[in-house]
Amino acid sequence: MNILKYDALIVGAGPAGIFAALELTQKNKKVLIVDKGRLISERSCPIIAGKAGHCLNCPSCAVVSGWGGAGSASDGKLTVTTGFGGNLEEYVGKEELERLIQEVDSTFVSFGADKNYYEPHGEAVRSTIRRAAAVGIKVIPAKIRHIGTDASRQVLDAMYRCLKERCEILMETGVQSVLTQNGRACGVRTDDGREFMADSVIIAPGRDGSSWLEGIIRQFSMPIAAMPVDIGVRVEVPDSVCEDLTRDFYEVKCVYNTPTFDDRARTFCMNPSGFVVSEYDKAHNLVTVNGHSLKHTHSQNTNFAILVTKNFTKPFTDPIGYATHIARLANMLAGGGLLVQRLGDLRSGRRSTEDRIARGMIEQTGPAVPGDLSLVLPHRQMTDIIEFLDALNAVMPGVSQNDTLLYGVEIKLYSLRVSLGSDMSAPGVRGLYFAGDGAGVSRGIIQAAASGLVAARGVCAAL
Repeated sequence: MNILKYDALIVGAGPAGIFAALELTQKNKKVLIVDKGRLISERSCPIIAGKAGHCLNCPSCAVVSGWGGAGSASDGKLTVTTGFGGNLEEYVGKEELERLIQEVDSTFVSFGADKNYYEPHGEAVRSTIRRAAAVGIKVIPAKIRHIGTDASRQVLDAMYRCLKERCEILMETGVQSVLTQNGRACGVRTDDGREFMADSVIIAPGRDGSSWLEGIIRQFSMPIAAMPVDIGVRVEVPDSVCEDLTRDFYEVKCVYNTPTFDDRARTFCMNPSGFVVSEYDKAHNLVTVNGHSLKHTHSQNTNFAILVTKNFTKPFTDPIGYATHIARLANMLAGGGLLVQRLGDLRSGRRSTEDRIARGMIEQTGPAVPGDLSLVLPHRQMTDIIEFLDALNAVMPGVSQNDTLLYGVEIKLYSLRVSLGSDMSAPGVRGLYFAGDGAGVSRGIIQAAASGLVAARGVCAAL
């Protein structure tokens, strides 16, 4: 008979898993964290480090997997405002979410995050909102703490050093399945066949683990609902185009209903003086585009994503397959990597070349091959993106000029959502909890971490 060794076992060392562990160990619970990736100090992408010109398909992608999750390689922005970054409010209510966000934010600061906020206010902000509204764009101000990609690694490493003294951590170890006994989660089996037992299991993968989590959900026949997918491009422009907005907002969040197809499009993850990067999605064997800003190293460009949200209706049930198919087309045309195209070339119906990009006013920061995005993105999404860029020109003069660079493609995949309890408990399996982006609960660092706190407190209440 197996002896339960741990009070709680956490699958995933992203923000949700880390904050769950911080909470549980503060309550003197015996905890094991298991993650397929590497420690933050060992995470290094060969492309970003300049050691490879294309994705090497590493066994564990250093950009999206490992200690700290994908957020450790992102811009390190904490959106300290409800209404952004996920669906946790549906489970705990707005008042509790506000309290959780403040708690998470304070914890990041205690581990070394920058103490300063970007908080939009004043006449300049109001003027921007009025100009945007005149062309049908809704600007949503957000209170943001910017850690920076480089400083974020230091903060997350400090969290690791704290937790390694308080619990057991097993990295570079994939989890094959969740073990159950008499209808209760009792541990996990790893890819190498080992079994680890616990009274409770918190499943907290990031988006990179969404496909794996789908298998767990189907293992227990849990009721699911397909999430939408976001498909789009990453835009790169000179800092001067966005400097008024980034000064007043740091990151401007714009939402737009496109005129031709009435689709919902939005800006996402704005990186002043930042860099465009590639991400390898090992689960789907594809490369997508992203962006980040460093705290101490800057470019002369700002990049941000334009994403078009697509919801599907029956009988279609594979939105993730649809989005990944589009991303693979870009990889195919780019020889396994990313495509980049000047907006002027896209409008003119011609592919971009290295010479035309070099003659432009924007120095490309991302690893991408010049090409033609119209051969990749469906006409509907391409039309949405161009219409949004034209509208954005009212608040970012110059964003729709010919030399603007578009990288493709950027997609955001969300896990199949399960109907969870208010404590993140899974239906039908006692002692099993879900948290984080991969579980469809959150879409960002703050709410992922907050969901980890909720799950950990659910565990404590049940033990």
